[in-house]
Amino acid sequence: MVKFPTNFLWGGATAANQCEGAHLEDGKGLSIADAMPGGKERFKKVFAEDFDWSIDASTNTYPNHTGIDHYHRYEEDIALFAEMGFKSYRFSIAWTRIFPTGLEETPNELGLTHYEKVIETCLKYNIEPVITISHYEMPLHLAKEFGGWQDRRLIDLYVKYAEVVIRRFADKVKYWMTFNEINGALHFPALSLGMVPSTGSTNKQLIFQALHHQFVASAKVVKLAHEINDELKIGMMTIYATGYGMDCHPENQVANMEKGQEINGFCCSVQALGEYPAYTERMFKKYGVQPLEMAEDDLALIKHHTVDYIGLSYYMSTVIDVIDPDAAKVAGNLTGGAKNPHLPTSDWGWQTDAIGLRIGLNELYSTYKKPLFIVENGLGAIDVITEDGKIHDDYRIDYLRQHIEQMALAIADGVDLMGYTPWGCIDLVSASTGEMSKRYGFIYVDKDDNGNGTYNRMKKDSFDWYKQVIATNGEVL
Repeated sequence: MVKFPTNFLWGGATAANQCEGAHLEDGKGLSIADAMPGGKERFKKVFAEDFDWSIDASTNTYPNHTGIDHYHRYEEDIALFAEMGFKSYRFSIAWTRIFPTGLEETPNELGLTHYEKVIETCLKYNIEPVITISHYEMPLHLAKEFGGWQDRRLIDLYVKYAEVVIRRFADKVKYWMTFNEINGALHFPALSLGMVPSTGSTNKQLIFQALHHQFVASAKVVKLAHEINDELKIGMMTIYATGYGMDCHPENQVANMEKGQEINGFCCSVQALGEYPAYTERMFKKYGVQPLEMAEDDLALIKHHTVDYIGLSYYMSTVIDVIDPDAAKVAGNLTGGAKNPHLPTSDWGWQTDAIGLRIGLNELYSTYKKPLFIVENGLGAIDVITEDGKIHDDYRIDYLRQHIEQMALAIADGVDLMGYTPWGCIDLVSASTGEMSKRYGFIYVDKDDNGNGTYNRMKKDSFDWYKQVIATNGEVL
């Protein structure tokens, strides 16, 4: 087994909207996550033509409103992370705790104070905070009144928010990411762009225009952060799904190449290399997208203020088959594809492919030459408390072990890998379904899909396993 770097950032990851709860406490405003109903039909409802971000508790549940009560229990939770030996904790700041509608001129001091306490709790245990500035939780007001990121005014509103939190915490937090899974906008614009069918989410012209606004906003924040403190590291964050053609048919290989460029490559090229990729014109033509509206200095900003590292989520690989339109299909993390006959499938239909992680890390590093940080990876599964009062999640341990083994091989290949923060290190509300029963954590939270439970925490078998992994720096798996 290849040794991991001595400063490797082992840890775990969460998002404010999926774990904090307290959705209107201490001056917090409503976010888009607060308006997303729970249950397996969550995405179907948000995709509906008549969805308008209204909250209707008489017909829907809203599990994000309570999350796992991490807002009040962060000290207990971070103490458990420290017991596992975390070197880092990736979490997000809720934009609406700082600027409730996004339009305020003065930030909410109670929100800033809360995150100051969270950060100081991490530092007390020598845990490096890794902060996502925007993780699927933009102010609901900006989605309803501005139509989300298609409106260029969001650039300055976002930069205002980012500047407040970076200036406040620059002396305590080194690692930041601007937007979570920015490329997810190409499949589900509601989460990252705040756009639904009634506000243009089915219009590719508006989607790419909105993405351009995020690229500019990200570049401005990179510039700003480096001016505040040139030792800060500002990253992007992307979904990465290694892709395969179903067979050696050239048409399947071309289709896989094009899908990889769009999903894995487009946003990385802009944010990490500082320019729109060569295939942009061909891709825009495919979707009927006309040249985007840009301010005079947009491309210069993007060119000169690229990210310092690439954060990525990796859960599964994808297969494309354009030869057989009837090929069996599987789901995935905002992107699915044809069923791979060589891979197992999770409880939620995602195919797991540890070797694909090594392939993806090599592809990313050889293309962009930026340090990589795996900030999401994990197995969503149904966990059952057995008669001995424990949760024996060997299936999760096997999943993580296989991926860590492939990370080591990627390091041996020469990949510069900064760290690994599995998702979510404690059970939380699923972004895709709003369920609690889709569990990822090393720590079980007693809450069911209907919000019932004590919210008490309990260690799973994977807790002690991961503790050993970190203690041995990945040598004992």
